[in-house]
Amino acid sequence: MLFLSLLAFNLLTFVEEISIGKQDTLDLRQIEVFSMPLDKYTFGQTVKTISEKDIKNFQGQSLADLLQQRTGLFLRQYGPGMLASLTMRGTSAGHNAVFWNGLPINSPSLGQSDFSILPVGGFDQATLHYGSGGALYGTDAIGGAVHLSNKLQFDKGHQVKINTVFGSFGRWNQSAAYAFSDHKFSSRSRIYRNHAQNNFKFTNLAKIGTPIENQNHARVEQWGVMQDLAWKISDKNLISSSIWWNLTERQIQPVMGSNDRDKQEDDNLRVVLDYFHFGSGKVWNLKTGMVRDHLEFNQSTNRTAQYFLSGDLDWDLGSKWNSKSGVRFTYIEGNLSTYAATDTRLELYQSTNFFPTESISLSLNLRQLVYEGNFAPFTPSLGGEWTVLKNENHQLQLNTSISRSFKVPTLNDRFWVPGGNLDLKPEKSLSGELGLKHDFKKGDLTGSNQVTYYHMSVDNWIIWLPNGSFWSPSNIRKVKNSGLEYFLEANQKLGLWTVGVQGNYAWNQAINQTNINDNDRAKGKQLPYTPEHKIQFKASVEKGRVETYVNHHWVGERFIGTDNTTKLPPFGIWDSGVNYDFELFGKLKGGFGVQINNVLNTDYQVLRLRAMPGRNYQININITL
Repeated sequence: MLFLSLLAFNLLTFVEEISIGKQDTLDLRQIEVFSMPLDKYTFGQTVKTISEKDIKNFQGQSLADLLQQRTGLFLRQYGPGMLASLTMRGTSAGHNAVFWNGLPINSPSLGQSDFSILPVGGFDQATLHYGSGGALYGTDAIGGAVHLSNKLQFDKGHQVKINTVFGSFGRWNQSAAYAFSDHKFSSRSRIYRNHAQNNFKFTNLAKIGTPIENQNHARVEQWGVMQDLAWKISDKNLISSSIWWNLTERQIQPVMGSNDRDKQEDDNLRVVLDYFHFGSGKVWNLKTGMVRDHLEFNQSTNRTAQYFLSGDLDWDLGSKWNSKSGVRFTYIEGNLSTYAATDTRLELYQSTNFFPTESISLSLNLRQLVYEGNFAPFTPSLGGEWTVLKNENHQLQLNTSISRSFKVPTLNDRFWVPGGNLDLKPEKSLSGELGLKHDFKKGDLTGSNQVTYYHMSVDNWIIWLPNGSFWSPSNIRKVKNSGLEYFLEANQKLGLWTVGVQGNYAWNQAINQTNINDNDRAKGKQLPYTPEHKIQFKASVEKGRVETYVNHHWVGERFIGTDNTTKLPPFGIWDSGVNYDFELFGKLKGGFGVQINNVLNTDYQVLRLRAMPGRNYQININITL
């Protein structure tokens, strides 16, 4: 804890909401305002926040598990605790931007994030932006964006939280947190350790007779330390900072039939510092930060570092206009096994909201990025929302948007030796969507449902191809993506009981438009490992302090190759659980939960010949003092 104590004197974070009084004074209340709402300039687009209950129930598990089981998103999982990459709206793993407290954390060498090493205990809130977000967030956000953030509160005094999770296959996770806050200062220190032996039984399809075997090389060990601090310098000036160190050591689970004994270590350090100044109808924000990634695979070592400096001004221009203008500078260093390289990026962005009537809201976003003297595609987006109907029981809203996005070639794409291609163009996309959202209330029944249709074209898609004795990337593919998303949430109170339902459905078509050579049969085919259909449904019943639930997620067939001749069958997984919240002696609070995953012991594969566990159990215990 000495390390955490030292951090408490050097790093500062603030999370609180403000309201501006008639005499230009600020009322700083006890709720989080770390940054502006993510959906402020996203009219016409789909933004969803993961529920606090799901964040609580998935403590000790990875973000990959949470998204796979509780959303309509699909993750390509290589096994429990192994590499997990996200696909949104049928795009690739590198077409999704990931942020932590406003910092982009995708690897600059790989161009993506591994969601299996992002523990749910490493953040307080997760927000999903479905669809093109390049004008708002910059590179990578072609299919969507994931935002992870920490929250702090003031005037809470001392608080201690302890969490333990243990379950099947050697799972044993522990975490502890201490927080203190008064009117001007807020601090929270967290430390965690997650362990899983992953010695589950599986059917080895690669051996004659398909014997039942034990997985014996898939252990995962993870440690992490976090420090969040906040300091209210004055009524108008705030400083905030967060630091997150995460170390993951893994035995890489081999494919069925293989005797590989690969090992990987991921060492990640992320630091962010913010300064806020609140004026009359305006907020200034200066942000700086660092993301350092160290990946060691067997004897190969890859190191990257990103340094950020940004500033923006968000202000109100009367009652009908909001505007935000900003600039971000990024410096990247890469020191990998085959090359060393640097990259500099400068981007300007402008966002504007316009409210012509009470029922219509419009957003216009603009962004221009320059990297190493090269101009990325100019990136605009335009969206709007129209409240067609609004009364005591119903609100009907029409949403639409059109936008461009882009992805800058990764360091590996440009500098890998041999094969890197300095002449690569950025990938670019043009997309549009149309949606309808219905909020309803009738007596003790409340809920909402939303349906969105989207269409997207991605050009200059980068793929690696054989080039003599080595491989090299080129702008070859063009892909058209289209689909439908449906979201449902409803709650019915029946006396002391509350019955809730929540569901997602995603239909994604990602059709290749090009053949790379005369023997290629990929044109007109669905991209590999991109299911057309994904369904998730959860039903819960609550009474007092007790909640019980059942959850189901179903994934459609996935093609293994680009020619769509072989495929994996669909699979559906049922989970169930019960949670109990308790309070003792007025100060001791906590929760106890039991989860049964894969209740029906389904034998399935997310990716070909990658074993997944059968029925397993998990017990969660958390205590707050």
